[in-house]
Amino acid sequence: MIDCGNLGCSYACKDTGDSCLCQHGYTLAADNTTCMDVDECTVFQPCSQLCENTVGGFKCDCVDGYSLRNDYLTCKAKGQLATLIFANRIDIRQITIDTLEYSSIGEGLQNAISVDYHYYRKLVFWTEVTLDAIMRAYLNGTGKTAIVRWGLSNPSGIAVDWVNDHVYWMDADSRRIEVASLDGSCRRPLVWTNLQKPRALILHPARDLIIWTDWGSNARIERAYLDGSQRQVIIGEGLHWPNGITIDYPTETLYWVDAKHQVIEAAQIDGTNRRTILEDLPHPYAITVFEDYLYWTDWRTRSIQTANKRTGKGQTSIHSRLAFPLDIRSVHAERQPRPKASERRGCSLNNGGCSHLCLTGRYTYSCYCPHGLLLLEDERTCSDRPDRTLVFAQRNTLRMIFLDGTLEGSSDDDMEATDQSRMDTVLPVDGVVSAVALDFYTDDDMVFWTDIETKTISRAHLNGTEQMMVVRHNLDQPAGVAVDWVNKKLYWADAGTKRIEVSHLDGTMRSLLIWQQLDKPRDIVVDPQDGYMFWTDWGNNAKIERAGMDGSNRVTLVDTNLQWPNGLAIDHARRVLYWLDAFNSTIETADLNGFNRELLIKGEQSHPFGLALWENLVFWSDWDTKSIHMANKLTGGNRRTVVKDMKGLMDVRVFQRNHSIFGTACTIANGGCSHLCLLSPAPKAYSCACPTGITLKADKHTCHSTPARSLMYARRKDILQMSLDTTYLADVVLPLHGLQHVVALDVDPVSGDIFLPDSAAAVIFRASPDGRKMTRLVSSAIGTVEGLTIDTTGRKMYWTDLKRQSVEVSELDGKNRRVLFTNLDRPRAIATHYPSGRLFWTDWDSENPRIEVSDMDGHSRDVLVNTSIAWPNGLSVDWEEQELYWTDAKTNVIQAIGLDGKNRRTVVTDLPHPYGITILGKWVYWTDWQTKSLNRTVKDFGRPVSTMREGLAGLMDIKALPGPPVVENACGDNNGGCSHLCLRNPVGFSCACPTGLTMKKDDNRRCNEEPESYLIFAAKGMLGRISLDTEPLWDVPLGVPATSHPIGVDFHKEKGLLFYTDIDLEAIRVVPLNNLSSPMTVLSPGYTNPDGLAVDWLANNIYWTDSGHKVVEVAWIDGTCQKVIIDTGLIEPRAIVVFPSEGLLFWTDWGNVSKIERSYLDGSERTVLLNVDVGWPNGLTIDYEMRRIFWNDARGDTIGSSDLDGQNRVVLVQEVPHPFGLTLLGNHIYWTDWDKMNIERADKTSGNNRRVIRRDVEGIMEIKAVTKTSQQGWNQCADRNGGCTHLCFYHPTGRRCACPDIPNSRSCSDRPIFKVRTTQFSTTENYVNQRPYGSIREVSSSNDDPPGLIPLLAVLALVLVMWVLAMLAVVAWWKYKKQTKMVEGPQGGALTYTNPTYSASNSDVNTDRKPFTWRRLHHESNHQVRMFEEKGEVAALISEGSSVEHESPPPTPPTRPEPVP
Repeated sequence: MIDCGNLGCSYACKDTGDSCLCQHGYTLAADNTTCMDVDECTVFQPCSQLCENTVGGFKCDCVDGYSLRNDYLTCKAKGQLATLIFANRIDIRQITIDTLEYSSIGEGLQNAISVDYHYYRKLVFWTEVTLDAIMRAYLNGTGKTAIVRWGLSNPSGIAVDWVNDHVYWMDADSRRIEVASLDGSCRRPLVWTNLQKPRALILHPARDLIIWTDWGSNARIERAYLDGSQRQVIIGEGLHWPNGITIDYPTETLYWVDAKHQVIEAAQIDGTNRRTILEDLPHPYAITVFEDYLYWTDWRTRSIQTANKRTGKGQTSIHSRLAFPLDIRSVHAERQPRPKASERRGCSLNNGGCSHLCLTGRYTYSCYCPHGLLLLEDERTCSDRPDRTLVFAQRNTLRMIFLDGTLEGSSDDDMEATDQSRMDTVLPVDGVVSAVALDFYTDDDMVFWTDIETKTISRAHLNGTEQMMVVRHNLDQPAGVAVDWVNKKLYWADAGTKRIEVSHLDGTMRSLLIWQQLDKPRDIVVDPQDGYMFWTDWGNNAKIERAGMDGSNRVTLVDTNLQWPNGLAIDHARRVLYWLDAFNSTIETADLNGFNRELLIKGEQSHPFGLALWENLVFWSDWDTKSIHMANKLTGGNRRTVVKDMKGLMDVRVFQRNHSIFGTACTIANGGCSHLCLLSPAPKAYSCACPTGITLKADKHTCHSTPARSLMYARRKDILQMSLDTTYLADVVLPLHGLQHVVALDVDPVSGDIFLPDSAAAVIFRASPDGRKMTRLVSSAIGTVEGLTIDTTGRKMYWTDLKRQSVEVSELDGKNRRVLFTNLDRPRAIATHYPSGRLFWTDWDSENPRIEVSDMDGHSRDVLVNTSIAWPNGLSVDWEEQELYWTDAKTNVIQAIGLDGKNRRTVVTDLPHPYGITILGKWVYWTDWQTKSLNRTVKDFGRPVSTMREGLAGLMDIKALPGPPVVENACGDNNGGCSHLCLRNPVGFSCACPTGLTMKKDDNRRCNEEPESYLIFAAKGMLGRISLDTEPLWDVPLGVPATSHPIGVDFHKEKGLLFYTDIDLEAIRVVPLNNLSSPMTVLSPGYTNPDGLAVDWLANNIYWTDSGHKVVEVAWIDGTCQKVIIDTGLIEPRAIVVFPSEGLLFWTDWGNVSKIERSYLDGSERTVLLNVDVGWPNGLTIDYEMRRIFWNDARGDTIGSSDLDGQNRVVLVQEVPHPFGLTLLGNHIYWTDWDKMNIERADKTSGNNRRVIRRDVEGIMEIKAVTKTSQQGWNQCADRNGGCTHLCFYHPTGRRCACPDIPNSRSCSDRPIFKVRTTQFSTTENYVNQRPYGSIREVSSSNDDPPGLIPLLAVLALVLVMWVLAMLAVVAWWKYKKQTKMVEGPQGGALTYTNPTYSASNSDVNTDRKPFTWRRLHHESNHQVRMFEEKGEVAALISEGSSVEHESPPPTPPTRPEPVP
């Protein structure tokens, strides 16, 4: 023991005896002699969570949900392993911490920045700054939706309150923090003052706290309670770019990253105990924590890093080479601990009893309402409807501020306070681009607004629901809007069109009220009490005017000392009109007659725009001050600012429910008006009005149904109609939606329907003028239709197609299409003249521009005009004067010529760019591209020329109504006796066939229903046919509905079925060739890429390739009995063909090593035929006579051929850009070409004599040739399915039976259950090659047993018992020998029979068997004999011990599909 002498050490001293020592866990006190306990928890912080200091030591512990590890220092979370989710800008990923495996939660995103999640509801939330939206999805990636889409501008941080089920977010541009329910409803601003550049936020629901970073000029970290109360700065110094922030909840430690200082720092959640964890980081952005580790993203290294949360040691990169790592969160149940049900209090228990939002403060909670709703007296329930709300337009948003009656006595200082009611919020409406004017219909909580960019008027409820455009056409600068809340009408003023109009509140029954002497009308208000409307006009002669609400009694109220009169408002109680002048910076008043004018405010505003009144206040918006101001409406005093620092402020209105409602003359029965009943001043009180362009009848109450005379013209996306009946010239846009590029049009005067070719959609539509009916008449095999005319008498439609260089005709429903002329150059306009039976069209061939003429049936084609003509555009026939008019945009003239080609004359000269033309009475009307105008002149003199409408860009064709009259139909009532088309000609009519069909040889009025030889092909959105019987070789759509993207095609000639694969529908479909309107899906197994298709017409099976699943499959042609026959060694199988009579299957595979393979029909004995010099083998076909295969190679640009073994290979055709489909017919080989969009052919033996059959077939794919002699041959599967219960595959050694991969209700045998013939029937016998089949869906069930099944079973049982009792041993030996003879095993073979023909004798059954047939038991009539013998063979086979012995007799073979006639 060392003597410490006089040191006085309480424990010990050093060996030198000059100082004291203490035992482990103690340290010297200030007197250097006494030992005191060390508080390791405070000094060393050794524990990851809880630390308890003990005498001489410490003890670590963990919070609930964690357990102490074996080191007794760190804690491990219970439950499943944690993951990390992080925003990677274009996607959101989830990564495991231990294995570093990751999956995608959201893909294809635009700019995902911040992310958080709700663990218990399995939801992920993120901010999308490109869309300016708050997004939500499930953690598995499904259900992606935008929960907040309005009023956001650069949303940054987001955080989820997983206890109270709220989502919080920050918006950097509007500088606010908002809160909403998890679905985005009940949105409410929370913090909006003194925010500069808010970035990240985190919640601590257990402490009711929200903490956020702000990296503005005074960078700081702040916190507040979840209701926004008691806001305070907790870190206000030493920050520059505080980005990400997170909380370690067990230790209540706050961690953040500072990208400028390149550090990670920590402090307690109250800001104390601040410390640095890591330094010298490249560019840390976001941070999270789990257990003992921090995880953060780094912009510069594009990685996720980790380090110890207490020491910063062990820094490691766990994920690198990321696109753009941003926010990050650790995902585990313990990162979002929830109180137990018994511990729930306040907002976490039944939403605190609140009807909407429940937000917690310090030791309390309260109910809150979404902006615009009032909290009722119970302090739990919000009002169901808004009231007393200031709504204003601000560029691309509509915003509102709740008015609670406290504004009157408040000062500007009061307005700066954080009173919740002063904060604006956004109306959740879409598509606002540049809103200007506002008004309300308070009965339905409806707001109306105009948009001068989209040129529309829209409406929606204040909560954003039921949004719709009520006026979308013929608006230019709609800057004023007003609602007649009594009569439910909508009024608006348009400075661009210089009109004031009215309609119902839904935009219907639109009527023109004021159109004369308007310059720049701006704002408009209505006074239903006296029946007046008021508007400002800030044109050259600025004024304020008044008229009746029906447009009558128009007077000027104010026209002096005005420059830019903008906003208007009426004090209905005081009968006073308010207006403001942006130039004079004044607000003035007068009574409703314009008298007693007074100046209210002068010079205290810079550029006032919108104006509103409420109680004793007047509100106005100001462009220059970027504010909304208010003052006393009586004195102009006590001016204050309501909203400031907001650009683009426009109109302002107050939503209030104190409008008086009273009865009017229009209240009862609409005033007796058929359409519009409008209020007007006393004594008249009301007047009836009609939609624009329609006139009233003599009774002054009823409107005509349509204009008697009008013009209809195309403006690419719109169809406009201008009435010629009214004193004004105003066009209306017909409600025909979805048009893209309409160049031509015509009208059927019989039905009133409009015929419209849309070149962009490649469709000819037939539409009713009201838009209620819109039918696609022609939607395939159509290019760019630039001219169309209706034969109103013959009920035909003629059109020119610029792209296909053709003229066609069809019935008015688009059926019976016939191409009249091909190989034109640039055909455009077209017109007919029924009395003369003549057809006219223009062709502005650059070398030979001309106008041609022919009979309406296509005969007697001739050139009418080909001199002094350059760009003949429009064409119109004057039926009265027997003249043809046309426009020429190159020679800038309108000319006319007699229908006989004589008396050509010039009507108008020096026109800029005339296009469409039409004749009505003495007038000729035309459109002009360059001047964007509609014009007219007297047709006989060409003067005077007047402009009827200007400013119409994209004007195209024009037609005058009424059009040509309906005269006597030369075809009579019975279509002239024609089976298809009856076409007019100068001497009467002629019968004609649709393109590709020919007349019957013995009847020149009836057409064959099908060509003898033709090609069937798949193309974009269509299945088509090209007849090879007659010229021109023209593609004709088959008209199969719901055809999206067909790829492979094949047919079953005998059954008249067409099969095709559709990659978009992921299905194999079938349609009867005699009923092309009824396709059915036979297989929809969810292909990745359904591709090649082949029909085995003997076994009635279909084969197909699936490059997605990399398999070759087979099924019955009704889609049942599906089976994969090849599933190995395939990369991208494409084309597939069958040789049924040889039992062979061929397919192409263009994987890494492209090849052509062959197997038997069951997939056995597979062999590679060709794998050298094979690039992208697409098409594949067989010449069954020459016994050769042909294929095309899209990589080698060749077509090759070989024998069936791959030998004797030759290259037939070279320089084929991208061949796809391939087929054979006669001496020619046909193929499709992707690049050129062509169908070509060449000699099949030499490759010579190449010819393009059709050009410009968009998306051309597979092709197949069909003739009357197609699909010949025979094999045993053709006879009653080869005796198989399910699939029958022919093999050269005999047929093979197989079972589907998924068993069905029928018992399946892999051996034949009865014998069939081994040779084909002679042609003299009545043989039906089928299984048999009924309809395409008809398949026999297992209950379809043969007739007389019970007697059959009884006889079978009796015979078996007799044989067993009499000759047990002999019978057993005999049954074994016969089984091995008659039925081979699974390796092949077939049932053998002694007699290969059908007869009525017992020789049908093997003579070695005990004869036992249905015929011996029954003696039915002769027509049943054959059926009974077939059933007898089944019974005899079972009785002799077939592969299904000891079972009940199997059902008859299932019937296979037969098309329903």
